[in-house]
Amino acid sequence: MAILKDLLEFQFTNAQSLSELLDQEKIVIAKRTSSEIEAIAKQKITLINQLNDTDQRIANHPDLPGLQQDESLTELVEQTKVLIAECQQVNMVNGEALKRAQLSFNKLNNLMQQSQGKIGMTYTSEGQTRSISTLGTNIKA
Repeated sequence: MAILKDLLEFQFTNAQSLSELLDQEKIVIAKRTSSEIEAIAKQKITLINQLNDTDQRIANHPDLPGLQQDESLTELVEQTKVLIAECQQVNMVNGEALKRAQLSFNKLNNLMQQSQGKIGMTYTSEGQTRSISTLGTNIKA
């Protein structure tokens, strides 16, 4: 039963770490720091894999049927379940925030590309548009 208890405590610790990481991710998304977002994503994957691996070890543990008899362990399982459900909710919110940030970036990028195209555009004496890549940069005054 001691090994099962250790696994359950490890599972709870990983869930707490994931919760803290998701809080950090929320801040990093707001700052729009892509390198930090990527680093946190990698850490999330590691923690989620650890949670899944530990869950499999718990599910296959021979003392699992006796878990219901130990009130402190059933409480730990419930706390872990609640924490993981909260993590899933925060992860969904962070994902939506990340999508909105990506959309904003794409709109800004499109606007910049459009304005760059207009900078080099002028009109001929006949009223036709003409692109000039040196617009305003070849003045010799």
